[in-house]
Amino acid sequence: MADEIELKLALEAEAPEALRRHPRLAGLAPTLTRLGNTYYDTPEGELEGARMALRLRRDGERLLQTLKTRGQGGGGLSTRGEWEWEVPGPGLDLAGLAALPPMAERDPALLERLVPRFATDFMRETWWLEEHGLSVELALDLGEIRAGEQAVAIRELELELKAGEPAGLWALAETLADSVALRPSDTSKAARGGALLGGGWTLPEGTTPAAWLHRASVALDALADTGQPAWRDEAREAFHRLADPGDDARDDEARRDDARALAEALETEAWLTPAFGRRMLRLARQLPGDVDLA
Repeated sequence: MADEIELKLALEAEAPEALRRHPRLAGLAPTLTRLGNTYYDTPEGELEGARMALRLRRDGERLLQTLKTRGQGGGGLSTRGEWEWEVPGPGLDLAGLAALPPMAERDPALLERLVPRFATDFMRETWWLEEHGLSVELALDLGEIRAGEQAVAIRELELELKAGEPAGLWALAETLADSVALRPSDTSKAARGGALLGGGWTLPEGTTPAAWLHRASVALDALADTGQPAWRDEAREAFHRLADPGDDARDDEARRDDARALAEALETEAWLTPAFGRRMLRLARQLPGDVDLA
């Protein structure tokens, strides 16, 4: 088992090309890989209910089985437990899955009820950055999530920490946001697939500044996948709540300014700009990443 530490960033439609031209990546040749993934769960969604995701991934000639557990973080940054191993296929390695610690408290009969639920298919462009003790894998994923006859686009950048401190991920993301329209995203591909399959999204409660930012981020993820204006309204309200100083006279005025500016930006159609991303990244970096993630 390894802890996966990554910063997930959703991209505006023209952002992938801007990313490829960014000075931090312009001199590097990416590795291109097509990844096909099938996600499994019980018909009742018991793994999703426990904030776990199980998938089979076709990577060239290899078939990889992966189990990920509940994430912790916020503002796009997450830490998750991850177990991954190569399997012969064509189906799941149920014996290997049963031996993992997260499955110890589950009913063994659950394994026999696992079925394919939805799929993702995308091209991944991967760059490696190594400097000053920091090693980061940048993965640009472009493709789609499919559940039955429904599909939504995948257009995201994952910055995965391989060595060094998480602060290096924030610094890199802020540098990229100088010219790339991006924003932190708190919703995994698995959770997005579950929402597509189930036909609905559920927003987390907003109780603390970090929780209001998380609620805004999930609302923007829902807006991207559904196109429903109500999610934009929910995100705008969450930013307004984040801008409210409440009873804390020591609250950071700069943080409130960023939250107000983000709420105002959402009143326009072309709201996802580099300036929007920089403000949201600043908020995410300042607030404690202590919420449970899907």
